Amino acid sequence: MFKSESNKEKIKEFRYLIENEKIDLRRFTRPILVWTVKDQRVCYTVWEEDLLNRFGLENVDGWDYDEDISFAPDWVLDEDDLLFDDDDDF
Repeated sequence: MFKSESNKEKIKEFRYLIENEKIDLRRFTRPILVWTVKDQRVCYTVWEEDLLNRFGLENVDGWDYDEDISFAPDWVLDEDDLLFDDDDDF
């Protein structure tokens, strides 16, 4: 199942960490980052909000890019997927 994020600052953070120069947020009025995690890779694309609202997140069946999950921000992972938090003491 795909997840989405509409917070523009989080989308910019994602783009910065992934280092994908192909994503031009200026093309979008209201961008929404849509992603899923498969086999330690984050598969993602950017949608326009009105299109995603019209077709629904459940109808997203593909992505434009995929990267190693180690480059993605922590909020991309489910909390269950995080083995260790950076603030944990051993």
